[in-house]
Amino acid sequence: MPRDDLPFDPPMGLQALGLTAAEDAAYELVVDRPPSTVSQLAADWDRAEKLQPVLDGLEKLGLVRRSMLKAPTYAAVSPDIAIDTLLLDSEQQLHRARQYSDQLAGIYREQVARAGPGSVIEIVTGNRPIRQRLLQIRRSARSEVCYLAGPPDVDLGDGPSAGTFASGVSYRTIYDSAYVEQPEALADIEQLIQTGRQSRVLPKLPLKLYLCDGRLAVLPLQREPGTTPAIIIVHPSTLLDALGNLFEGLWQRALPLDLAGAGARTPENRSSVDDQRVIALLLSGLTDEAIARQLAVSYRTAQRRIASLIDRLGVHTRFQAGVRAALRDSPPTDH
Repeated sequence: MPRDDLPFDPPMGLQALGLTAAEDAAYELVVDRPPSTVSQLAADWDRAEKLQPVLDGLEKLGLVRRSMLKAPTYAAVSPDIAIDTLLLDSEQQLHRARQYSDQLAGIYREQVARAGPGSVIEIVTGNRPIRQRLLQIRRSARSEVCYLAGPPDVDLGDGPSAGTFASGVSYRTIYDSAYVEQPEALADIEQLIQTGRQSRVLPKLPLKLYLCDGRLAVLPLQREPGTTPAIIIVHPSTLLDALGNLFEGLWQRALPLDLAGAGARTPENRSSVDDQRVIALLLSGLTDEAIARQLAVSYRTAQRRIASLIDRLGVHTRFQAGVRAALRDSPPTDH
């Protein structure tokens, strides 16, 4: 019977290393018993598969050993030895697969270059194919991902809740102010900034765009939600270069959402953290009502905070307050 006190998810177990679900369950069973015969183990075997062939498979993998007795018993090989061996084999196979993948990618790029203009643009339609293709692209990122979070309001799979990002990959995002105005958007963006993601904002973005390592660009084909889902994938070309230059130009014009320095909100630093958030929202061009919603305060409270910030910075307009504060470490606090 499977144990309930194992620290991993039983449905997965060692299947990530190539074991079948039956082999996984049988190894767990043997580990939890002293050397036992097949009939003794079978008393607690509740799967449809026959136990003997499964044990034979585990023996070939080096996970169990069989005694030479007339009635053979099965005992587990120490997991820290047996599983480490499987892990090493898997790592070597993954390394060889990565080398092979790199070779195929080189051949593919050469083929695309020879194929002519028709291979520059790839159109993917339908929700499931789009999700699959976007997942492939995100997982293939090696150095940098650049993202324009602009219109139209369609999902490119790289919003604040897109999941865990690849290790060692840098991320730069420019947000449209309308994006920042969405409920809880600032809190999500702040969390991403604290993980090292660079974020900036502009009052208006021309499009939604996803750039991966400067070798692929993804943008939505449809203008409005509700139409047939479709994306355009742009391969290496002058068009891809132009999209990359567009992002860099917008990045230079965009103002930073500098929330990383604020840290967690505590009674001791509440005033400075709130100022940082107000500054970010001012730079985003949000209205007082929208700022109040993001800060979870009343409209009058938001107005008072904005007026206090403008007064302390010695400026006359909301935009001047945001720009001046962005160019300084932090505004002076009230005492």
